[in-house]
Amino acid sequence: MRTSTIQAIAKQSSLAARQLAATPESVRNLALVRMAESLEAVKVQLLEINAQEVAQAQQGGQSLAMTKRLTINDKVFETMLSRLRKVAQQPDPLNRVLQGHTNPEGLQVYKKSVPLGVVGIIYESRPNVTTDAAGVCIKSGNAIILRGGSEALQTNSFLADAMIKGAIDAGLPEYAIQIIRTPGHAAVGELLKMDEYVDVLIPRGGKGLIKRIAEGTRIPVIKHYDGICHLYIAADADPVQAVDLAINSKCQSIQVCNALETLLVDNLCAEQILPLLLSAFNLNNIELRGCEVTQRILPEVALATEEDWNTEYLAPVLSIKVVNGIAEAIEHINHYGSGHTDGIVTQSLQMAQEFEQQVDSASVLVNASTRLSGGGDYGLGAVIGISTDKLHARGPVGPEELTTYKWVVYGKGHLRN
Repeated sequence: MRTSTIQAIAKQSSLAARQLAATPESVRNLALVRMAESLEAVKVQLLEINAQEVAQAQQGGQSLAMTKRLTINDKVFETMLSRLRKVAQQPDPLNRVLQGHTNPEGLQVYKKSVPLGVVGIIYESRPNVTTDAAGVCIKSGNAIILRGGSEALQTNSFLADAMIKGAIDAGLPEYAIQIIRTPGHAAVGELLKMDEYVDVLIPRGGKGLIKRIAEGTRIPVIKHYDGICHLYIAADADPVQAVDLAINSKCQSIQVCNALETLLVDNLCAEQILPLLLSAFNLNNIELRGCEVTQRILPEVALATEEDWNTEYLAPVLSIKVVNGIAEAIEHINHYGSGHTDGIVTQSLQMAQEFEQQVDSASVLVNASTRLSGGGDYGLGAVIGISTDKLHARGPVGPEELTTYKWVVYGKGHLRN
């Protein structure tokens, strides 16, 4: 794709972003509803197009995990629509007065929330990102440039066209939602150069993609490289609850970024709980790799290596380490974790508070599955991704996380003395 084409898209988005910033909440919410309605009207054609691309991916030798992420079925489609409608019902993230005061001379000073501007999202495999990202950006008054993977080009383009129609029908600017339709890396490379017009990039995909984006642009990037998520079973944990949480955290959906990858078990309960965990994971066909203590208690488990503690499997594999108390668990998580999602199972409020205060992760869960860390269960509706950064956003990136602020001052002819 020629530079001029990408530049034209970026410039159009920049102009649309200025208009969106002044668009009333009622119009943005109406646009989200219209986007969902427009998608609903073309469901049959959409599923046909998607089925063709899934078949092509299968014929091309793509993995089962990849084709599963690519597939839109009735359930996935209804979830996509539901998220658009839910984000429309969220509080307006814009024009909120974050702080303010009137100084002794009568000068009114306040800080209010405003959109970031133009958001570019570069992603692989998942067509639901197309709708989630568009929904979050429109809610927060940001223009969006979508660039999905070539394996879902027709599906993503069809989704984008339907949403563009709904948004325009509701009164939004023509270029509030745009999609780059050319496959290949050249178009992405050109988008990375558009720092004059694009305010932030959000890559969604494998570590390699995210690293290429972050290292190849001067545009700020909201990112997460890995989801090496931990669950620590404390000595006082209820065994039944602990097993249930470990199984759900790992097995509910193994190929997602908040799935459990390393299980930490306190040495004071390891003899009791490890056999229960082994039986439960065997029923779910999960391969276990354990430390030497784990292997002594469960001889059939393979010995874990240093690489296992650093690995995001996204597969039916789990590493287990027996630790000597909460301090060692916290130390292990902060050393090997990716700052994504980590949890503890305990009946002690004091231990829970120590864990959540000292574990340096975007999401810390107490007696809850790691799979709950995300937009829906956090009450955000749709999200555009998960961030393990600390600047600008951290954790699920919803409408509020796609805002910044400006200082506004009202005076009555005030002069600097």
